Amino acid sequence: MTHVEDELTSQPACWTRAAAQAADHAEMLPVPGERVAIVGCGTSYFMAQAAAALREGAGQGETDAFAASEFPYGRAYDRIVALTRSGSTTEILDLLGRLRGRTRTTAITADPNTPVRTAADRLAVLDFADERSVVQTRFATTALTLLRAHFGLHPDTAVTDARTALTEPLPEGLVDCAQFTFLGCGWTVGLANEAGLKMREASLSWSEAYPAMEYRHGPISVTTSGTATWMFGEAPAGLAEQVRSTGGLWIEGRLDPLAELVRAQRLAVAVAAARGLDPDRPRHLTRSVILAP
Repeated sequence: MTHVEDELTSQPACWTRAAAQAADHAEMLPVPGERVAIVGCGTSYFMAQAAAALREGAGQGETDAFAASEFPYGRAYDRIVALTRSGSTTEILDLLGRLRGRTRTTAITADPNTPVRTAADRLAVLDFADERSVVQTRFATTALTLLRAHFGLHPDTAVTDARTALTEPLPEGLVDCAQFTFLGCGWTVGLANEAGLKMREASLSWSEAYPAMEYRHGPISVTTSGTATWMFGEAPAGLAEQVRSTGGLWIEGRLDPLAELVRAQRLAVAVAAARGLDPDRPRHLTRSVILAP
């Protein structure tokens, strides 16, 4: 078993633990009414997108998500939440350094013994969700679970659905597809983006992600026999029928959307195995992106 396989199967236990700890971290996480930005890089950026949409959609305050390298320093926020598994990513540390003394910052990390310890004002540590694989799975979803629980938006069904996602067979023919498109609405757009990234990282697949309604404005033109389109959450009316009419494989998201992401992680590992690739060590990637000064 690869590290990433072992790590992704541990997610139900990690989510349970994170949800139970949400109250312990409440004072360092956003409170209703605050104007908040959630930042990250790569996978963490896509988790930031999901968390920001969840919070603002629940009426808890304006919430933006940014790649750390694209943060708009001219905007005023009450709090910045940085997601960083490694605690050493250059763009995150630069951002926290520039904001020190100006804006309250909290970092959610897997490794507190890294430069983020002194870069952020407060630290929420999820060391039990740390990973050996370069490809992120459980840390990302556990950090999002912590925020979902803090926002009061973590359903009891999420963990149960995650267990189902780990045991149900993948749809027949899915692993053999040549191209994968992931779709979302609202907060699940971030999850769709992350599913597409997982496929590219772990299995070198041609994969894309879009808001579901945008998919019909052009991208559906590449859908055909031998491609798959996977919906996170409820699909817009008529979309499933449109995809099936192209000859493409339609995958309906029946589980909690975060559990659907676990299914997509399994797909990435399965396709990697079918292609003889090592998903623990994707080409050109490292655990943390540290840029030379």
